[in-house]
Amino acid sequence: MKHMHLKDRNFYKTMMAIALPISFQNLISSSLNMVDTVMIGRLGETQIAAVGLANQLFFLFILLMFGINSGCAIFTAQFWGKRDIANIRRVLGLALVSGGSLSLVFASAAFFIPQHILRLFTMDAVVVDLGSQYLKIISFSYLITTISFAYAFASRSIGQAKLPMVVSAISLLTNTLLNYLLIFGNFGFPAMGVRGAALATVIARSVEMIFLLSIIYKQGDVLAGKIRELLDFGFDFVKRIYQTAIPVILNEGIWALGMTMYSVAYARISTDAVASIQIANTIQNIFMVVAMGLGNSCAVMLGNEIGAGHKEKAITYGNTFILLGTLLGAAIGGLLALVAPFILQFFNVSQSVYESAYWILMVMGFTMAIRIFNTILIIGIFRSGGDTKFSLYLEMGSVWLIGVPLAFLGALVWHLPVYWVYGLISIEELLKAVLGFPRVLSKKWVRNVVEHM
Repeated sequence: MKHMHLKDRNFYKTMMAIALPISFQNLISSSLNMVDTVMIGRLGETQIAAVGLANQLFFLFILLMFGINSGCAIFTAQFWGKRDIANIRRVLGLALVSGGSLSLVFASAAFFIPQHILRLFTMDAVVVDLGSQYLKIISFSYLITTISFAYAFASRSIGQAKLPMVVSAISLLTNTLLNYLLIFGNFGFPAMGVRGAALATVIARSVEMIFLLSIIYKQGDVLAGKIRELLDFGFDFVKRIYQTAIPVILNEGIWALGMTMYSVAYARISTDAVASIQIANTIQNIFMVVAMGLGNSCAVMLGNEIGAGHKEKAITYGNTFILLGTLLGAAIGGLLALVAPFILQFFNVSQSVYESAYWILMVMGFTMAIRIFNTILIIGIFRSGGDTKFSLYLEMGSVWLIGVPLAFLGALVWHLPVYWVYGLISIEELLKAVLGFPRVLSKKWVRNVVEHM
C-alpha cells in the first residue's frame, strides 16, 4: 500500500470538488428522509411499517437504476478522460433508454398489483392496505426519477457534481414542505396521511427533473445532447457497454434482492421490528453520506485517470482512498454510537421499538469502518477500473451465502431479537472486506474499457 497521495494538494482539491457536493446532496436527502419518517411516525408505527415496506419496491428499482447508471458512468468517466463528448452523449442515451424501460415495468407493478407485492413481506392487513395506497400514487414518480438519475450520474462523471446537488436540495425541500401540508392537512390542505406522503414525492421528483433538464440544456452543457445524438448508438456500442455494465446491474439487483430478503426476515419477527430497522436505517443513512461522496469521487477520479492512460496514478489514488475511507469510517462509527440516544428521542415510538433501534444503531456504529471500506472498494475502485465481474461475485457470494441464510436462521429458527439478527447479517460485510482487499493489491482491477472505442 505504498505510494499514497496523502500530501498531494491537487488530489484533495479534485476529491473535495466531487465528494463534497455528493456528500451534501446525500446529507440533505437522508436528513429530509428522516424528517419524512418522523412525520409519518406521528401517524403511528403501522404507518411507518407500511411506507417502509412499500418503499422496498422503490429501493429495488433505485438500486437497478444505480446499477445501470454506475455501469454507464464507468464509460462516461473514462470518455471524459479523453474528452470524447459524442460518446458521452451516446452513453447517456443508452442509460435513459435502459432505465426508462425498466421504470415502466416497476411502475406497472406498483400501480396494478400493489397488494400482491406487499403480501410478500407481511400478512398485516392494515399495513398492506396503507402500503397499497402509497404504492399506487408513488408509481407515477418512477419514470421521472429515471430521467433525473441518468443526467445527475453523467454530470458527476464529468466532474460537475454541484448541479445535481443544488437541484436535489430544491426537490427535497419541496418534498418536506409538501409532506407537512399533505400528510397532516396543514394550512387548509386535505389530511391525506400516507397518500399525502406519496403525492408529495411525485411532485418533488417532477420539480427535480424540470430544474435539472432546464439548466443543462440552457447552458448547452456537455450532456445537452439532441435526441438523435442520444440515440446514435449501434449494436456494437451497446454490446461493449453492456459487457461491462451487466455485472454492475446484476450486482445491484441481486444485492437489492438480498436486502429485500432481510426485510422479509425482519417482518417475520414483528411489525415493531420493521419499524425499528426503518428508523435505524434512516439515521444510519445520514452518517453514510461521506462514504457515498468518497466512493463516487474515487470512481470518477480513477475513471478519468484510467481513460487518460495514467494507470499507475489511478492505482495510487485508489490506495489513498482506501486509507482515508477506513479512518473516516472509524470516526463516523464512533460518532453514530455517541449521538444515537439523542436522535432517537425525536421518534414517537414505543419503548420496545426505541430499544431495538438503539441496539441496531450500536451495531451500525461498530461496523461503520468496514462498510465504508467496502463502499470504496466496490463502487470506487473495482467499478472505475471496469472490474465489474469480480465485484458481482464478491457481493453476490457474501449476501446470499452468508447474510440471507443468517437472517432467516436468526429470525425463524433461533427467534432472536431484531438487533441480534442485524448483527448476524453484518458478518457478510467482514467477509467482503477480507476477500476484496487482496484483489486491490493484485492490481488486476485496472482496465481501460474505452481504449478502442
